[in-house]
Amino acid sequence: MLNIVLFGAPGSGKGTQSAKIIDEFGLFHISTGDVLRDHIKRGTELGKIANDYISKGQLIPDDLMIQILDNVLEEQAAGKEGVVFDGFPRTIPQAEALKELLRKRGTDLHAVIGLEVPEEELVERMINRGKETGRADDNIDTIKNRLKVYHSQTHPLKEYYTTEGKYIPINGSGIVDEIFNEIACGIEKTTGAKRRTKK
Repeated sequence: MLNIVLFGAPGSGKGTQSAKIIDEFGLFHISTGDVLRDHIKRGTELGKIANDYISKGQLIPDDLMIQILDNVLEEQAAGKEGVVFDGFPRTIPQAEALKELLRKRGTDLHAVIGLEVPEEELVERMINRGKETGRADDNIDTIKNRLKVYHSQTHPLKEYYTTEGKYIPINGSGIVDEIFNEIACGIEKTTGAKRRTKK
């Protein structure tokens, strides 16, 4: 199995790059944001709780997020070649929980891809995305709050995974395909995995 975390601030391009990683390495995609948005859209009890946090730019409580992830791993990711975790973990307790979830399935986390993008560019990207998609959380006040939460709660994961020797820093600015090529080379070098179509 090959298990990868795609790490970066809101607007850093995680969704775009995860699609390419899935295609090239044959992995299963788990986007906690997509899972939560699906629950919100369907009006489930979980969706109502999640929406209360997301609409304010806050993170979902760890125990709730871990419960969701455990469920997705059990029901959808079983028997796959590996997983790309997009938007999870977002805190160090979540990282510890992910390690345990993978351990009980007899596997481990192999690499953490860190998409690094200047803050001004992140804000611009998310404002443009909001205009194009109508995403309610892509407005300037919520964006600023999301970035503040990211820096205080999520960014410490960079040091956590660097200490574990799993963090691969990637310049997330520039041409999408060039960024992906750097990601793919990093995955191959760190894990020994091979992409399906060598560039």
